[in-house]
Amino acid sequence: MNKTRRSLLAALTLTTLLPAAAQAQAAARELVLYKTASCGCCGKWAEHMQRNGFRVVSHDVDNLASIKVKHGVPPKLGSCHTAIVDGYVIEGHVPADLVQRLLETRPPGVIGLAVPGMPLGSPGMESPTPQRYDVLTFDAKGGTRVYATR
Repeated sequence: MNKTRRSLLAALTLTTLLPAAAQAQAAARELVLYKTASCGCCGKWAEHMQRNGFRVVSHDVDNLASIKVKHGVPPKLGSCHTAIVDGYVIEGHVPADLVQRLLETRPPGVIGLAVPGMPLGSPGMESPTPQRYDVLTFDAKGGTRVYATR
């Protein structure tokens, strides 16, 4: 095989492999989770995130309120855990596909997503009788918008 043909083959191989490598890197984003040691549903949510390609680093803390304040989570959006991924705050039982969508689209002014409370049927709160719930975006001033309804 001549040198030109080998170079072309190498370039084609790289062109094929690079998108897959970029996808794998994006899917393996580190998500830092803050929760209390006694919360079982937080662990189930972490498992949901891991199954969906996130690398979860979990920290049990005694005071979640200080974490929420530090990261700008409005009190009305509070839930049982707070996570940070790629500079965004994820409050509560937000589905992994919506976190991935946030990371891909990076809407202007949005600092995070939240599922207030602990709605039945959300990831980590599986139930035979799920309830509809809203996933909200929030900004640094505490403003919210509906991002999705599940």
